[in-house]
Amino acid sequence: MIDTNIFRQYDIRGVVGQDLTVEAAEAIGRAYGALLAERGIPLEVAVGRDNRPSGDALFDALVHGLRSTGANVVDIGVVPTPLLYWSLHHLKVHGGIQITGSHNPPEFNGFKLCVGTGSLHGEGIQRLLQLIQGGVFPVGQGTLRSEAVIDRYCDDVVARIGTLSRPLKAVIDCGNGAGALVAPQLFPRLGITPTMLFAESDGTFPNHHPDPTVVENLEDLIAAVKREGADIGIGFDGDADRIGIVDKNGTIIWGDYLLILYARDVLARTGKGQSIIFDVKCSQALPDAVTAAGGVPLMWKTGHSLIKDKMKELHSPLAGEMSGHMFFTEGFYGHDDAIYGAARVMRIIADANQGVDELLADIPRYVSTPEIRVDCPDDRKFDVVAKAQTHFRSLHDVIDVDGVRILYGDGWGLIRASNTQPILVVRFEALSQSRLDEIRDEVASWLATQGVTFPR
Repeated sequence: MIDTNIFRQYDIRGVVGQDLTVEAAEAIGRAYGALLAERGIPLEVAVGRDNRPSGDALFDALVHGLRSTGANVVDIGVVPTPLLYWSLHHLKVHGGIQITGSHNPPEFNGFKLCVGTGSLHGEGIQRLLQLIQGGVFPVGQGTLRSEAVIDRYCDDVVARIGTLSRPLKAVIDCGNGAGALVAPQLFPRLGITPTMLFAESDGTFPNHHPDPTVVENLEDLIAAVKREGADIGIGFDGDADRIGIVDKNGTIIWGDYLLILYARDVLARTGKGQSIIFDVKCSQALPDAVTAAGGVPLMWKTGHSLIKDKMKELHSPLAGEMSGHMFFTEGFYGHDDAIYGAARVMRIIADANQGVDELLADIPRYVSTPEIRVDCPDDRKFDVVAKAQTHFRSLHDVIDVDGVRILYGDGWGLIRASNTQPILVVRFEALSQSRLDEIRDEVASWLATQGVTFPR
């Protein structure tokens, strides 16, 4: 028996010992081996894990399942998720699996799966479930070997970014996540001496939860930036595939505004007319700024796998999400990497000889909320969103590329179902606080009719 709810849109995720067990991990390993065999892909697989305490047991079970199908496994150790993606381009493998709970609480863990250098998601993940339920797997005796990748990754990033054109004062908050295994050795090689916060690897996250989209998780970073007189503050989530930024004044720069910095840089250096992809949670300021810089803005679905697929389809140099996932094809490999993203934004501000606040000074500041997470059971959240689409479409213009983005002319509201947690993600933006309050009240009132309690 396996809990089917852990098989989500773009990863497998659950609470360890409840819906995500070691038995499930072994079955996932067997199914992944079967999937590669079914597709005629050599069974050479890289496996990494973040630093959560449950990672070792899940690794052992997953690898046992993989090897039982004849898969040869390369153990890259405890690393941030982006280093698993990086290894797919540098090791002699044909797929990879990262064991990670990402930004979720310590009791969660899960699997991000890749075939070739692309992410397995949607129907691919459901095919894994079907293979598990079918119970027929290849039989073999695969091998296990280890390869260290952290030093090689750092060498690659340093070669791509180079020594910064001027020294910066930076504060970097690893949040005790897997980024702590890389950041302290990488950033000094770029010519800076960062002030490190919570750079001890501890997957119980004893200081604060490693999710830089939540204001309270950035309080230590903000205080340190002000105390140190730093040029920039940077925070990572638990597996370092999402970045949070604080400017020299201690102001949070959300992912959509950070993407404006990256987009202007890419378009200025490599030419206009290129598409820049962003998710439905982003501010209207972003597509306006991309257009003004000569790019072609494209709103797309939230989710690292979905964004990466769209980038490949459109040959886009850059994409990003409100949540801090930043994807670079220009100058990098096309996956989300907060550590590389941090190095890149520091290069931008060093070369410009300006702070983030100065570089964004001309961008309108709409009144907006951060992502608001509203509890809603997994078995109800998608139904609530479907009903919201029907209801609000009868009243307003709606974008339904991912959830429902309700357009009011002078603002917008968003309701979408999270693919990783039993929540609805809600966000609002408007030209004034009073108008934002009106939009929020309308959406909150409708959610209440669905039995969903909106936080005040």
